[in-house]
Amino acid sequence: MGRAFVYVILGGGVAAGYAALEFTKRGLSPGELCIISEEPVVPYERPALSKGFLLPEDPARLPSFHTCVGANEERLTPKWYNEHGIELVLGTQVKSADLRRKTLLTAMGETISYKILIIATGAQALKLEEFGLNASDCDNVCYLRDLANATRLVDVMKSCPGGNAVVIGGGYLGMECAASLVINKITVTMVFPEAHCMARLFTPKIASYYEDYYTSKGVKFVKETVLSSFDIDSDGKVTGVNLRDGSWLPADMVVVGIGIRPNTSLFEGQLTLEKGGIKVNGQMQSSNSSVYAVGDVAAFPVQLFGEIRRLEHVDLARKSARHAVAAIMDPNKTEDFDYLPFFYSRVFTLSWQFYGDCVGDVVHFGDFLGNTFGAYWVNKGQLVGSFLEGGTKEEVEAIAKATRLKPTIEDLAELERRGLGFALTICRTPPPSQTLEVSGSSIVIEKPLYAWHATAGVIVAASVAAFAYWYGRKRRRW
Repeated sequence: MGRAFVYVILGGGVAAGYAALEFTKRGLSPGELCIISEEPVVPYERPALSKGFLLPEDPARLPSFHTCVGANEERLTPKWYNEHGIELVLGTQVKSADLRRKTLLTAMGETISYKILIIATGAQALKLEEFGLNASDCDNVCYLRDLANATRLVDVMKSCPGGNAVVIGGGYLGMECAASLVINKITVTMVFPEAHCMARLFTPKIASYYEDYYTSKGVKFVKETVLSSFDIDSDGKVTGVNLRDGSWLPADMVVVGIGIRPNTSLFEGQLTLEKGGIKVNGQMQSSNSSVYAVGDVAAFPVQLFGEIRRLEHVDLARKSARHAVAAIMDPNKTEDFDYLPFFYSRVFTLSWQFYGDCVGDVVHFGDFLGNTFGAYWVNKGQLVGSFLEGGTKEEVEAIAKATRLKPTIEDLAELERRGLGFALTICRTPPPSQTLEVSGSSIVIEKPLYAWHATAGVIVAASVAAFAYWYGRKRRRW
């Protein structure tokens, strides 16, 4: 028993929703597309889970945040998929894939065949057991990766009003969950092994700003140590957390955010893997020409830096999914994916955005005692990364454009003096040259600038930045 489709998307996360919408825009016929998902609901905007979904008042609930509202497009409800003839195979696990035969075998024993496969399997949360700790089955230990996790987290929060929560991990998810817990009037202690929060991106100076802000909200930080064990009562609940440095923390609930692992196991030995993900080319096409990969699971060439990278963010999931569909439906008119790495977060009243890469020398700018500040990263004489907290629409647009251009930087002190004004100057400068240098007290504009495709890339980056700023303000809780 089996079914056959022209296109199959394996995975029902953010990327699947955006891919489905793109297919319909490009002339998909009814009955051609199938989406297979382990989750029992159609694709939704995953960022809502750590923001609006956790709010104590007027929380976000489906169907309000189905894709593709995160990009200010139509909301794709189950009715939408039905009206477009898209087959949904929900609550279903695929236990094996035969890419040579172009077939997928579900846990229920059904074979689903395809002509083109898009792998959008995303990633799974790392569990405590992988680090020698056994507590994931405890009633008050929570992870946050999908709707079921978020629903359970809400239930646990409601069971311990005014209680103590220990958040394990100081990264992106840990910071957002900690903020939501505080809003729910729960006392939060964050524990992580690094010297400061968001260690993969934040500099010590930037991290200090956010840690001070969180501290003002009552959050406590325990750094440079890890868990050693849990105290568990006879009801199977964690009551305390023991740390390797010998300290002990009371716990009514524990939230674990210690990283993710891409879901690639079905394809090991069948596709080329790199950087922990499935290696693809600029068309998001894998080593098997009938198979594409998008989102967290894809290791793709980042043109701006000339290397293969695997990135974990909803922005990439949305854009890579659309690009893969464009490459499938109109390959002769689809150029290689030219992605400007982009990350953002919104917690409390704060909102930061980052573009590019965080390598090389760091130049901070702005008022770290106020609401607007940022940083540039300069590597091998070029600006390669930009970070901004609390900027205006024009300022966010400017740092995106500056990062995309990779201007030459000769004088770090001058760049620091100019600060955000440097990016604003670039944004306001007509495009007649390629190299913009910070040298002495002026910007030196040299040889004839970029070709039309570079101009288009800058316009796209600036538009994305402007929309990200506007949408973040309008839908802050997502």
